[in-house]
Amino acid sequence: MSAVQGRVLLVDDDEQIRVSIGEALDAWGHTVLTADGGEQAIGLLHKFAPDVVITDVRMDGMSGLDLLLTLREKAPDVDVIVMTAFDDMPTVVKAMRGGASDFLVKPLDLQVLRPLLARLFEDRRTRKKQARSPSVAQPHVDMVGRDPRMIEIFKLIGQAAAARATVLVRGESGTGKELVARAIHSNSDAAAEPFVAINCTAIPASLLESELFGHTKGAFTGAVAARRGCFVMAGRGTVFLDEIGDTSLEFQSKLLRVLQTHEIQPVGAEQMQRTEARVVAATHRNLEQLVAAGQFREDLYYRLRVIEIVLPPLRDRAADIPGIVQHILERSAQPMGIAAPRVSTEAMSILTTHNWPGNVREMENCLTRAAVVASAGVIRPEHLNLRSSPEREDDDALAPLSDVERDHISRVLKATGGHKARAAEILQLSRSRLNRLLHRYGLE
Repeated sequence: MSAVQGRVLLVDDDEQIRVSIGEALDAWGHTVLTADGGEQAIGLLHKFAPDVVITDVRMDGMSGLDLLLTLREKAPDVDVIVMTAFDDMPTVVKAMRGGASDFLVKPLDLQVLRPLLARLFEDRRTRKKQARSPSVAQPHVDMVGRDPRMIEIFKLIGQAAAARATVLVRGESGTGKELVARAIHSNSDAAAEPFVAINCTAIPASLLESELFGHTKGAFTGAVAARRGCFVMAGRGTVFLDEIGDTSLEFQSKLLRVLQTHEIQPVGAEQMQRTEARVVAATHRNLEQLVAAGQFREDLYYRLRVIEIVLPPLRDRAADIPGIVQHILERSAQPMGIAAPRVSTEAMSILTTHNWPGNVREMENCLTRAAVVASAGVIRPEHLNLRSSPEREDDDALAPLSDVERDHISRVLKATGGHKARAAEILQLSRSRLNRLLHRYGLE
């Protein structure tokens, strides 16, 4: 039984789901009422006065996201858990941006739901009632993922978009750090303002300050006219500073002052200028090591990571690869004027087991080329131009086929968090066949 019980309104147009989840909630000691749609749920609000509403997204009539926005208006103190099998990023961002307390993916894992409810009920004991304004911002995003870590990242994007805090995005090269920054910007209340991206390593250190803060005419040799900097051009929008870990200590000191005072001083100017731009910084470097080595200011490090988003490498998201492949092919085929090709079973197996040292950027390059050279609209292994993964170049690769099969099944199962149905889908096996292999290799 949960440590804290409460009143739960369960909303889903699938009767079987209402019964199965409702029985579990009842067994945990909660008071449960169910509704078959958003309209019925709204009618029950004042009568039942729920503490938590659990709602599906895609339902006949009012959707779960519309219900969420209505609840934020009519019952702002009610916690809302959104659940759906359609776990694309825009849905998660919309849900979190609209004020959802959490987001769960179907088929619902009761072992995840139970502690989540316990936490929400415990939080209700100590928090003040706080009404949240609904948001109708339309997300402009280009990221997909089913991996639990990506779902958490999508939630953070929605939460960061609702605030004006500085964000630090970390991850290997090619993982999509700028995409995260753009997603935060496009879902914020300043989405209509400019998004200005600067790669700090692409601009000479001597010019980086002028590029960001601007300069007056004659401020230095070659400054034949005054120039607005990125912070001025961004207005209330976003300044994205990529590769912030490679900047000089002198520049870091000046950026820290901007973050502290919200003022900039163009090179050669005497007067300070106010800036309302939000800073999103990104790096692939280990900032903690740089701080310890005296190469990165510790105070700037903490000032940047008010909200921190860490992107996992693609090699750790095997379960996401088929969906990412399809997304890239559909997006890249359209401007080339060709139909999105299919991917053969053999090619998909290579794509899901490749180490992807260049992450999503490497996959985009690989698939764009493959889409052009593929014959009969089918991508086959010979169409993939992949550099060898270091882990595949040693003698360990010369192993019996059964060992390779066991290791691959184990890796896919780990990547899916033990979700056998999802693992079977990626491996293109029936559930019964997967179960027999798991038993054979002792992986159950």
